Amino acid sequence: MSLSQALVQISILALPVLFAITLHEAAHGYVAKYFGDMTAYQAGRISLNPLRHIDPIGTVLIPLVMFLTAGFLFGWAKPVPVNFGRLRNPKKDMLWVAIAGPASNLFMAVLWVMVAKLALGSAGGTTAAWFYAMSQAGITINVVLMVLNLIPLPPLDGGRVAVSLLPQPYAYRFSKIEPYGMFILIGILLIEFNSPGGFIIYPMVQFSINLLHSLFGL
Repeated sequence: MSLSQALVQISILALPVLFAITLHEAAHGYVAKYFGDMTAYQAGRISLNPLRHIDPIGTVLIPLVMFLTAGFLFGWAKPVPVNFGRLRNPKKDMLWVAIAGPASNLFMAVLWVMVAKLALGSAGGTTAAWFYAMSQAGITINVVLMVLNLIPLPPLDGGRVAVSLLPQPYAYRFSKIEPYGMFILIGILLIEFNSPGGFIIYPMVQFSINLLHSLFGL
């Protein structure tokens, strides 16, 4: 990939990535505040300012290196601090705090579908093509984040949902996986990337994107 091509791709990906991580993390904080935990609010993390959520390594350096060397994006933002013990009903409310992040990604994916429809319905040209490419990136990035975070593995959002839904003895045992969760996730991703067509994440991502395209006539 030439430098000019890389710059074009970065210009297409930058806004979708920043919006995806910013709204995802802010949504966690907002819902936690709604249910009684002011930790994220007091830390200034209920904000649409991307600078409050960017991790220099996970949000900038690693995604940029992965994109330029391997052609795909992988990274993370600074997690919003949530003290589940300060929620009014910790075990029950944990579900809503956790699901808020993936729900925000679904919402943004739908918005990017609308952008794509507007771009296709315009007069065309370079600007319309650029917005269409950005919208497709926005759909993909948000669907990937949604699917990835819904894997029922602590500390991912899906793991929090599982802990909230499981009976207390099982929830406690399941939550003990959390210190090893990221290592398990890396193992899943390695298997995923080395399996033709994937086996969990890629099929779910493709199904979700195709469903959005079908529902909104894209």
